[in-house]
Amino acid sequence: MNMMSEIRGAGLVERAREVAAIAAKHADAVDKEGRFPHEAVAAMKSARLFGIQVPILLGGEGATIAEIAEVCSIIAQECASSAMIFAMHHIKLSSCVSHGMGDEWHEAFMHRIVREQLLLGSATTEAGIGGNLRNSICAIEVDGDICRLTKEATVISYGKQADAILITSRSHKEAASTDQVMTVFLKDQYTLEQTHVWDTMGMRGTCSDGFLFKAEAPSVQILPKPFAEIAAESMLATCHLLWSATWYGIALNAVTRAQAFVRAAARANPGTTPPGALRLAEATAELHLIKSNVIAGIERFEAAKEDPAQLSSMGFAVAMNNVKIATSQMILSVINQAMIICGIAGYKNGTPYSVGRHLRDAHSAQLMISNERILSNTATMLTVHKLDTSLMG
Repeated sequence: MNMMSEIRGAGLVERAREVAAIAAKHADAVDKEGRFPHEAVAAMKSARLFGIQVPILLGGEGATIAEIAEVCSIIAQECASSAMIFAMHHIKLSSCVSHGMGDEWHEAFMHRIVREQLLLGSATTEAGIGGNLRNSICAIEVDGDICRLTKEATVISYGKQADAILITSRSHKEAASTDQVMTVFLKDQYTLEQTHVWDTMGMRGTCSDGFLFKAEAPSVQILPKPFAEIAAESMLATCHLLWSATWYGIALNAVTRAQAFVRAAARANPGTTPPGALRLAEATAELHLIKSNVIAGIERFEAAKEDPAQLSSMGFAVAMNNVKIATSQMILSVINQAMIICGIAGYKNGTPYSVGRHLRDAHSAQLMISNERILSNTATMLTVHKLDTSLMG
């Protein structure tokens, strides 16, 4: 990391912590009421965090995936829903940054994101295909310079609050379900008719209701690359890494609360080892494995970014899938350990050691994109892909 990136990184951490402090004040209310974290998102905009990924030449900060992941982790330690909104925004933005450069409209859009701190939403799920984002039923209609789209989106990430939505569809009405494009629609270019309510066990503040989405806009807003390339070369890896960083932040805060509980017990009984101390040691070991897994995934992605062939390779896809699978499974074990350490104080809401919200939020990890679907895809690739036998490869 060079000196400029170190300076930028330090600045991002400080700004992220300021946002996290605000998110912490409202996290329980956001969860209990199932409401959008307006205060935390306003703080993100005030800290100008929504444009950090945009290249410097377009007014952004050129933040790396590692820097963005660090921000996700910091905010997630206080409010998982706020962090997930930040992560989803940057997952969508990665598609623009990776595949919109050189295109006049999309470059102007990225500059606008920085200038106005626009929040980007996501609409990749659809009635009839569920969470299989590599298939679409709806098809975009291109009529001269205009495009139109109607989609029964069972989930749109914070759809009512987004300033723009990036949405997938078939490239035309005769296209195969996997022949997809992604289009940017601005808030004044679409209507949303609510069809599903986001009343969930966890991640309640993301407010990802379902809608009948209808839009019309200039056709230049369709990203110039096929969605298959966007998914393989930027979106899926960014999803797995930023989500994993968010989940790590949730688990880290749960373990921090468990550590505080053990310390309090140690102070209350000097000279004795609290019953939860050994279990805390086990939890921190697992937490370290999660952190190492995420860091290794980020390093693999950064090394592959300049080589489209590597980004599209089976080996890279398997590696990114494994980051997501491992992290989403391990955090549940870690947070459950933290709850056992804290006992009834961890199980109850409203105590300094409460981890119920953490555990409920963490259960979403195996469902976003479904682990079953990812494992099935990995299994298919492993029938033809040779495993890497190098420790350092």
